[in-house]
Amino acid sequence: MRIIHKIDEFLNIIFPEINDNNHIIKVLENYYSYGDLKPKVKIENGYVIVDIDIISITSQEFDFKKAISFCEKGKFADAKPLLENLIKQNPTNSECHRIIGQIYSDEGNQDEAINSLIDALRWDSKNSYALVMMGNIFAKFKNDIDTAMKYYDQALIAKPDDNITINNIGANLLQQNKFGEAKKYFYKALSLDEKYPNTHYALALIADEEGDLNVAFNSFIQTAKCSKKNDFFYNKGIEGAYQVANNILKENYGENIFRNYRVYLEHKGGVEIDFVIDELIPTPAKMEFAENYDREKHTIKYKNTGSAYVHLIMHELVHLDFVLDAQIEENNLLFTSTQQHKNVFLKSIEPSLNKLKQRGVSNESINSYSSSLFDGVNSQIFNAPIDLFIEDFLYNEYQDLRPYQFVSLLKLVQDGIKAVTDRQVLELTPKDVVSKTKIYNLVGAFQIKDLYAIDFISEYNATKIELDTANKFYQEYLEYKADRKPAEEYELVQHWADDLKLGNYFELVGEKQYRKRKNIDDFIGDLEKDPFGVNENDPVNEKEMKTFLENQEDLGLNMAVVMFMVGALEFFERKSEDEIKKIAFEIAMQGTQGYDPNIKNYKLSSIPNKTFSGYQILAYYYVSWSIGIPEMLSQLQLPFDEEYKLATTMYKSK
Repeated sequence: MRIIHKIDEFLNIIFPEINDNNHIIKVLENYYSYGDLKPKVKIENGYVIVDIDIISITSQEFDFKKAISFCEKGKFADAKPLLENLIKQNPTNSECHRIIGQIYSDEGNQDEAINSLIDALRWDSKNSYALVMMGNIFAKFKNDIDTAMKYYDQALIAKPDDNITINNIGANLLQQNKFGEAKKYFYKALSLDEKYPNTHYALALIADEEGDLNVAFNSFIQTAKCSKKNDFFYNKGIEGAYQVANNILKENYGENIFRNYRVYLEHKGGVEIDFVIDELIPTPAKMEFAENYDREKHTIKYKNTGSAYVHLIMHELVHLDFVLDAQIEENNLLFTSTQQHKNVFLKSIEPSLNKLKQRGVSNESINSYSSSLFDGVNSQIFNAPIDLFIEDFLYNEYQDLRPYQFVSLLKLVQDGIKAVTDRQVLELTPKDVVSKTKIYNLVGAFQIKDLYAIDFISEYNATKIELDTANKFYQEYLEYKADRKPAEEYELVQHWADDLKLGNYFELVGEKQYRKRKNIDDFIGDLEKDPFGVNENDPVNEKEMKTFLENQEDLGLNMAVVMFMVGALEFFERKSEDEIKKIAFEIAMQGTQGYDPNIKNYKLSSIPNKTFSGYQILAYYYVSWSIGIPEMLSQLQLPFDEEYKLATTMYKSK
């Protein structure tokens, strides 16, 4: 057999009798002599090479396995004589020396353990288990960290890619409260495998002991993220994160985070921001935009729910930040709802309301309940998609906020679970509303699992369809998140509501256009400059028009529009030019809200006692402009040129 040692400081550690390089060959010849057999020792290129010619060695496999079995069962007294006999027969087996060294250490005889481990390393200087054990003995029992580190460093050299061995070195140093030395090995282990939960957990414990609570929190979260749900390190990670987070919240320095952000947003938007505690608001926090309440300042109202309110305020500030970005691009949208929308909702839950009446519930209570339900559904429709982007922004841009976010989201998710699983709630709330609320809540649960490893998904008791829908929504969000542009989050608001058949409960309108209609002076001024709104940038109408044009192109010639145009030509034949312009003007003004080909109840005051379908009003729109304002017809961008040509031919042939 051949044994190779590098000629360095470590060779002198395991062969302390070597005085200088001239003694190396002699010392090693003496040690590796076996009976009458003498080794051949030579030095080449900084290494000493030992060749031992052992022709016949008794087979030891059976006894070696038997000794290992005794050790695994804790029967060291039975294993020890077996190992001693094996070594006597054949001293070349490094593992025999290492195991008997471990037995001596467990028996409390550390000096004999060291002697045996030295023998193990002399026969195999890269025996990482022996190296780590030597380090442990010097660190734990000899309080000699310098010597321990030399053995640990040799273990790194012996197994540079074994993160578990390296982690175990760190763990032993951690047990000795040698935090600085332990971190060296844990960071090395982490660089080899960043998904090993033991390493993250150890770093979390060190950071917690050193008072670096934010680092401890993040390391505990990483511990849970790298573990399977409900295994030891998953539970330890979540428990540790929650405990550290609450310790951070007690220090209450979080206000600095949102106060600095407030200053930035006040400068960005030119409007001051107030914070007000209000226990009567229906949600944990609420953003009241100055322009919506005719105030000089924006107001963020929040419930005083402990120090986690810092997260609630930051959440609303990000909402404002997103709105400001969209306003700069002039594509911000407002979520609006009318009594007509509410009536549609009330019709959908009518059976549930009738049950309440049959139980003797007063009309006043039913009205209050149904209004609260309607507001709650609409709040979720609007906020659920946008909140995903907000929470992701906070997680990535404000790491010091994470403990606050963690505690706050934990409470919100738990409340959300109760809202869709509580027996009393389920008894009173329409099943369809519960199901769709559950889907929105599940989307948020997917995110908190990604951000903080907390997996509440199974607690929603969701059906496969609900889970699949929520997962589909979350995947769509992830696609948008990768390169979100200002106001794109509103697309998810509309998409998800349409998919869940909730699109009739609200309307998204362009903020700029809405504000103009609310301000009569601005409205009249714009009418004088652009009476037909052809130069107005309405983000909602632009999206709808783009979709409409694409669909119309796929349909080809629309014969329904052709026939409606023939009727319009007949109608306008009896009208003066001024009357036609008046009608064109009204159609154009009503058209600023957009026309939906699927709606069948449009009305015009200039054409009383007549109801128009979507395509019919579009036909009258095109014809009135073609006759009354032909020079601006092209600016309508209505895709009915071919329909109009055919309609005029048919009309003239009558």
